[in-house]
Amino acid sequence: MPHATPHDPRRRLLLQAAAAGLLATAATARAADPFKPIAWDDLVPPDWDPMKSFQDLQNLSSAPDSDPRVQKLYERMRKVWDEAPTVAAMDGRRVRMPGYVVPLEEGRQGLSEFLLVPYFGACIHTPPPPANQIVLVKIDPPAKGFRSMDAVWVNGTLGLARGSSDMGASAYSMVADSVTRYRKK
Repeated sequence: MPHATPHDPRRRLLLQAAAAGLLATAATARAADPFKPIAWDDLVPPDWDPMKSFQDLQNLSSAPDSDPRVQKLYERMRKVWDEAPTVAAMDGRRVRMPGYVVPLEEGRQGLSEFLLVPYFGACIHTPPPPANQIVLVKIDPPAKGFRSMDAVWVNGTLGLARGSSDMGASAYSMVADSVTRYRKK
């Protein structure tokens, strides 16, 4: 076969075939790339110690909740929790993680947006967990048959994106590929 020139239709066909092969290879690699199971502790930087901000906690242990100093402490705690740092290496990771559902957007089609939290009752009772322990999950098509506080496994791509809702501040987001009922393996 003679050498293909830049304007030769054979060259364009070769490039298209090569591109299709690369796309197919990338799709195959993505499909073969399993979701890596992670634990909630993996979302917390190892050097983050929120208690450093509360050295004066012992001085207020016997004060009633109505004490203005306790109220200021709660405000400070909320700020530390809402600004909880993330683990940069988690951005873009395909993960599998367990948690509990706190619905945010739900319709006849099912649940399209929810908070994934590490323990039963989180975000429903106050205070909510630190932001680095709340994941804002979006799934399309919506997941059917899930209610508040159902235990689930979520497979998806994790991102670093702060969000806020009436239920709490989140430091992570996830585009979910699937949501399934929790079953111990």
